[in-house]
Amino acid sequence: LQLDISPKQVIIGPGSKSLIYAILAALDSDIIMPTPAWSSYKDLATLNQRPILEVPMDPENDFHPDSGRMAHAIDAAAKQWRQPDTLLLCNPHNPTGTTLSQTEVQAIIHFARERGLLILSDEIYSWVTYDGHEHTTCARDYPERTIILGGLSKQMSVGGWRLGVAVLPSTEAGDALARAVQAIAGCIWSCAPAPVQFAALKAYSREPEIEAYMQACTQSHSIRTHYLYDALDEFGIPCPRPSAAFYLYPSFANWREALAQRNVTSCRELSRYLLEKYDIATLPGSTFGDDPKALALRFSTSFLDMETDEQADNIVRAYREENDPDQFINNHHPRLRAVVSRLADFITELEDN
Repeated sequence: LQLDISPKQVIIGPGSKSLIYAILAALDSDIIMPTPAWSSYKDLATLNQRPILEVPMDPENDFHPDSGRMAHAIDAAAKQWRQPDTLLLCNPHNPTGTTLSQTEVQAIIHFARERGLLILSDEIYSWVTYDGHEHTTCARDYPERTIILGGLSKQMSVGGWRLGVAVLPSTEAGDALARAVQAIAGCIWSCAPAPVQFAALKAYSREPEIEAYMQACTQSHSIRTHYLYDALDEFGIPCPRPSAAFYLYPSFANWREALAQRNVTSCRELSRYLLEKYDIATLPGSTFGDDPKALALRFSTSFLDMETDEQADNIVRAYREENDPDQFINNHHPRLRAVVSRLADFITELEDN
């Protein structure tokens, strides 16, 4: 991130969700949440009895945060004697897998500074970017009121090894927040498990071996995710182009009439239909706060064909040895290819209606 961070700004927990919970518990704040957004955010705010201002973003703009929409929502909330003052931001974005440009980040910073907002910036996928996209954090130019969140399992592509990292502002307010979060942590989790701490020491060492592993994993995610994205595009299924992580967020609204004839009128019904008839597991867009009638689903490519440690090791080895995207998919991802084939059958079924 190229930031000057002191140890006193950093708080460690047994996962980023634990840290978000503790931070929200320590803050007396209304939460501004652009949607769609990762489902845990709303749950964590609700558990802390923090009011949430959900602000739907524009699908035509790939759901990128829109200052105008947020300003309108904040002004409307103010008329009801509410004062939303913490923006919960996810960049790179879950569920779409998109990233924000430097220009977009600067626009968010300008908006936050103008409104006096605290930014709670979930950047857990910040080291899993591709296609030439370089992650930009709001903390670079708005350090006094930005909290960065990250975590071992996603940043380092070591699923299941949960260790969360929060970087708080280097201000008096940041110091006070750190003390409050540490007090909450002492009552709830005490510390991250020792084996995970030792794994994190190695993972965050940034040794050449670790850097090479991260690069191989990131490029593997890119190849798999783009393989599915290209198939969706070929089938005419609208979807934001991912540039980070391993998520896709297509909409099937173009087939609304054909789906309705199958008693599928919401994204949850669509997700169930794909699971029961085509053995394709997805999450409905409503899970992320999206309109159920938008018929959007989140696909994830992170686990396919890597269900065991041996399979995962083989995938990394294959990428390093072959380094050919087509060969990589054809030789090592039969289940991913099966998903594409079944999606083709699904679209054919709808269009033959």
